[in-house]
Order: sequence, then structure tokens, then C-alpha cells
Amino acid sequence: MTRTLRTEQVVVLALENSVAFELGLPHRFLTADALRPTDGGPRPYEVLMCTVDDGPITTSAGYQVLPTHPHEALRTADTVVIVGTPWHSVMETGALAQPIRDALALVPTGARWVSICTGAFVLAALGLLDGRRATTHWAHADAFRRCFPDIELDADVLFIDHGDVLTSAGNAAGIDLLLHLVRRDHGVEVANRVARGAVVAPWRDGGQAQFIDRPVPAVGEGGTASTREWALRHLEEDLSLARLAQHAGMSVRTFTRRFREETGQTAGEWITGRRVEHARHLLEKTDWPVDRVAAASGFGTAAAFRTQFRTGVGISPSAYRRGYLTPA
Repeated sequence: MTRTLRTEQVVVLALENSVAFELGLPHRFLTADALRPTDGGPRPYEVLMCTVDDGPITTSAGYQVLPTHPHEALRTADTVVIVGTPWHSVMETGALAQPIRDALALVPTGARWVSICTGAFVLAALGLLDGRRATTHWAHADAFRRCFPDIELDADVLFIDHGDVLTSAGNAAGIDLLLHLVRRDHGVEVANRVARGAVVAPWRDGGQAQFIDRPVPAVGEGGTASTREWALRHLEEDLSLARLAQHAGMSVRTFTRRFREETGQTAGEWITGRRVEHARHLLEKTDWPVDRVAAASGFGTAAAFRTQFRTGVGISPSAYRRGYLTPA
């Protein structure tokens, strides 16, 4: 994870039949007013859109869009975004037409690749997901596995980040992934401002599992939402499964089942994720020593905190702080 010190060029390649909603997401979330530097410095991202032949494409909504730049912009891309293309031929054959391959071959080594929804099929066809875990919209999971049986597909999550290659689930999960990019590049507070400006949640709990052919239980029907809200206010305390179940007024077995139904995660996974997010905020906004951050986030020992933080974020707490904590 590195903080962008210059304007990063994000190039969206619009393929024929691209999902119209998803085409607009990178510009909406990566050029938001909340990202405008207060010191007059360069914006963190510039979003360009191109097509394979530099001509218009027809979106999934039936209308045409024009590229903002020629496809040669791919030569200088820092990040390339591929959005969903429902019923594109790559979803049936697992192969890309040569013009698409030629265009994407222009992307420089070291660029970051991002897919939204079925854009993961394109990344897989390029070989970028070989030996990696990936995700796509759950409704197209079977087709993905047929086309790419050697790629580990996890259709229960909202997005997966390998650093240089990131995949996300359908439509709104693209928002989750773009906010994650901002959070990773520029910190929790900046990502939260972008989310507030768009009136979306800065972080959605769970994964696609909560959306797959079953209703989400309402809070009034014995749900766990009130307990999750309570847990967020008590992250520094012991939040054992038994204590959470007691707060919810359920048996441990019932609470465990309902929690996974509503969030797509176990209670332990959810609590750890929220503690890591809280720790990121403390590392960014305070000069507290690691021991104090660990205690305030509920990790107990500094050793446990370092292990969980590195697992969740990819770097150590001290390296994270060096990247984001501005000296007084």
C-alpha cells in the first residue's frame, strides 16, 4: 500500500455491452469533491474512458457512449478498470477477441487491474487471475467456473484484493471496491468523506452470501443488527460469541446461524474486521503507541494486533502509520 503523491491515471476500458451503471462508478468515486486537495495540489486520480477501436459502444442499457480518450491511453495507465459485460462472448468461451487482447497488451507492467462484476472474466482470460482467488457476481459463478476451472472463485465475498489485481462482485460491490481503493491509497477518513458525499455506506458488512436467494431477517424478527451496533461501541472489550449471543437474547447456536445469514460472515470474522478498521483510524489520527492502539481496538496484546493487522491490511501497523500519519 502506497499513498499517491501524484495524479494516478485510471483508465476504464468500455467493452461492447458494458453495464452503464458500472461505467460511471470510477469517475463518481475517484474524482469526488471529497478528494480535492485542500492545499491546491494535484487530484489523486484522473479517470479516462476508452474503447478498443476508439469508437462508441452500446451499453447494456441500449444507449451509446463515446470514449473520452483514445485506447492509446492504456499505455500510461496506473490502474485499469474493466466493468461488467453481461452475456459477452468471453463469458461463454473464456477467450477474448484479438482486438481486445491487443488493446490490453498496451497496459504497462506494474499497473493495477480492477474488475467490477463480470469484468473478472476478462482478467481471467488474460491470465491475471491464475493461481489467485477471485470473485464475480454470484449469478455468474457457475459460468466462471466452467470457463476457468483452475481459478479459485469465491462467490460469497464483495471484493478480493491482491494488491495488483482486485475483483469485485456485481454492481454495488463495485462501489465497495472503489471505496476500498481510496481507503487503501489515502486512508479511512478520506474514504469516509467520499462515501458520505455519495450517501452510501463507507463499509458494508459481510458478502454476497446475504443476497443469494434468501431473505435477510429483519431486526424485529430477532436479528443481530442491534448487537452489531452495540459491539461497535465496545470493541475494546471482550466480545466472545457467548457474550454477543447473550446481548442478542439468543442461544449461541441460534446467534451463530442468524449472524451468518445477515452478514455472510462469522461473528469472529466480523469483529476482527471492525477492530482492524478502528485501529486504522487510530493509527492515522493519533500518535498513540502500538500497545495503546491494540488495547483500544480490542486486540489485547501488541503481538496479536500486529498479526491480525498484517493479515487484514497487508502491512505492519508501523508501516501503515508512516504512510498516513502527517507529522505535526
